[in-house]
Amino acid sequence: MNDAELSKALSHALRHEPWLFELELDDDGWASLDAVLFALREQRAEWQSLTAADIDRVIRLSPNRRHEIDARRIRALYGHSVPGKLRRRPGYPPTLLFHGTSASASATIAKEGLRPMSRQYVHLSIDALTAQEVGRRKSTRTVVWEIASALAHRASVPFYEGNDKVWLADLVPSQFMRVMS
Repeated sequence: MNDAELSKALSHALRHEPWLFELELDDDGWASLDAVLFALREQRAEWQSLTAADIDRVIRLSPNRRHEIDARRIRALYGHSVPGKLRRRPGYPPTLLFHGTSASASATIAKEGLRPMSRQYVHLSIDALTAQEVGRRKSTRTVVWEIASALAHRASVPFYEGNDKVWLADLVPSQFMRVMS
């Protein structure tokens, strides 16, 4: 069983198109683990014997914690593009957060701040190196923005916990951002 392929399938089912897998997400993004297992077993012959332990292993061994299991429920922690906004747990962010993107998007970001675009939330990294890696997924010419997140939070910009490397926001106004040199 290819763990990377299974992780991608989980993300697709829980973040982007649950209806293709006949899954129902609740307001917090949770789906029945049994329903996810059934749907994935239908996807590929090699997944017909897939178990909850297999999914748990993939989640535990992933270098980027993207999913979580609680009892017999499973959800993606961030990255959703499904219609309707999922509830997130508000939190007090670290002093600084970072966002990596393509150089071509910088002029718009400088004027408008960070917006979620096709996702439900803006994704922010806890360190500049991770933000740089994220930016490279979009372009070879990247820009890393430093976000004064604690200052923004004190000014009533809400932040939400994603995982140990990712924080989420509805939007980040440009006055709390600067391009790193």
